[in-house]
Amino acid sequence: MKELQNILKTFEQNKNSGQRTALATLVKAQGSTYRRPGARMLMTSQGQMVGSLSGGCLEGDVFEQAQAVMTSGKPIVVQYDTMSDEDIIWGLGLGCNGIVQIFIERVEEETPLNHLEFLNHCLQQRQAGVLATVFYVEGQVKAQVGTRLMVYPDGRVNSDIEDTDLVAQIRDDAWKALEETRSTVKAYPLLTGKVEVFVEVIQPPVPLMIFGAGHDAVPLVHLAQELGWYVTVVDSRQSENTRERFPSADEVVLSRPEGIGESVLLDNRTVAVVMTHNYLHDLELLKSLLPSCVRYLGILGPKSRTEKLFQDLQEQGITPTKTQLQNLYSPVGLDIGADTPEEIALSIVAEIQAVLANYSGGSLRHKLGPIHD
Repeated sequence: MKELQNILKTFEQNKNSGQRTALATLVKAQGSTYRRPGARMLMTSQGQMVGSLSGGCLEGDVFEQAQAVMTSGKPIVVQYDTMSDEDIIWGLGLGCNGIVQIFIERVEEETPLNHLEFLNHCLQQRQAGVLATVFYVEGQVKAQVGTRLMVYPDGRVNSDIEDTDLVAQIRDDAWKALEETRSTVKAYPLLTGKVEVFVEVIQPPVPLMIFGAGHDAVPLVHLAQELGWYVTVVDSRQSENTRERFPSADEVVLSRPEGIGESVLLDNRTVAVVMTHNYLHDLELLKSLLPSCVRYLGILGPKSRTEKLFQDLQEQGITPTKTQLQNLYSPVGLDIGADTPEEIALSIVAEIQAVLANYSGGSLRHKLGPIHD
């Protein structure tokens, strides 16, 4: 997420610089590869590069390929096959044992269908959308490499693909990908040829709510911001919950625990961490957070403390449902031996990332099969 934010920021900064700009997108991958489809790298004619497509192996050659694209304006797709001996011949020495296809295009401010504007719109609105990009065309079909279909967060669909039947098929697959929140590559056999499309779900920044403005919330805000998450710090203490203390937070909200329902938006994408260090405040917060649809709810403190919180809630007639308990993580964080505030923040962010990706969070050395499922 941070990578995409940096790319959009750099493109905006270079609009009036007179430089030509190209964008490389990894649209298809087979086998073991360092990055997955959706990885991007922005390049300028003066040599600036933002983002990455590999561990540093492909970027130089992609930049060289992009020079011609910047001049001609004609998009190309470059394939790197590291499963063959040619990898050694090229001198790349990737050793990843996979195949990647990189779509390279010149990007300009004024275009009929500006996909960078679309990406920025999804991030600014903090809602998901779908960007479907044609990257392979075979035969005589009414579609060109680089043409697109976009599904906006509000449901609008925009496309510059000429084949209306193909547009209808891509639109259906785009809605399905959005529902499943999973990007995919689709092949469309047509009467006069074949088209391949990268159907990419554009996820907005993860909305992280931190309840508590103590000193241990500072590194948590910092780490979450490094990942490009949208961070909100909520606390009732005006002396603690300040912009000076949390300069990188997206929002700083002053609210009593019993009033958070009116102060912040809690939806099914929200991840929340309760770390007020105040038992009664935590008790009030849980009355609002447990019935909500938050994706993840972490509570700082030992398990015995959380059990006491739930016991007190039950005495007040509040019994969590099975679903609510499934989204509860207490003690919060992965078991990495964390002790300092920075280490605890790392364990919390790592656990949230694992939960959002539906991973266990265990060591890769114990995983059977490829890193990326």
